[in-house]
Amino acid sequence: MPIDLKVYTLVHVVLSLFGIFSGLVVAGGFVSGTKLPRWIDFFLVTTLLTNLTGFGFPFVTILPSHIVGGLSLIVLAGAIAAAYWKRLESRWLPAFVVLSIVALYLNVFVLLAQLLQKIPALAILAPDPAAPAFGATQGVVLLLFVLLGWGAVKGSAHGTSQRPR
Repeated sequence: MPIDLKVYTLVHVVLSLFGIFSGLVVAGGFVSGTKLPRWIDFFLVTTLLTNLTGFGFPFVTILPSHIVGGLSLIVLAGAIAAAYWKRLESRWLPAFVVLSIVALYLNVFVLLAQLLQKIPALAILAPDPAAPAFGATQGVVLLLFVLLGWGAVKGSAHGTSQRPR
């Protein structure tokens, strides 16, 4: 690897946090019936880069994070097509909203998995993904994202105004 692994990890984590933050802003915009084009752009770019850099870490075998990353790239491809190819017109707006919420959820899913694995106090509660605390945490987060997605789809359907770029 031509770049120091610690620096690479830091860049990957910062991209991920920016992607999560901007994704929450985008989702909040949709819940309130507002499209935020610059935030959408920033969310898509940072989330795409998070996924791509995730594949740059040294590995010997396919890991669950690779599967989630691959799934997220497929979801992002659909979101990018809806946003830039179809310009969020007609049925592509709710498709984008759902796909962006799914991409955001997958990013948060990996963040929580990493936190439960890397932070000693949390690792005691969920030493591996089969632990009940891991499943319970991810289940609560999934439920919150289903509610967020429902609100975002509903809000975007009730007249989405667009903020200028």
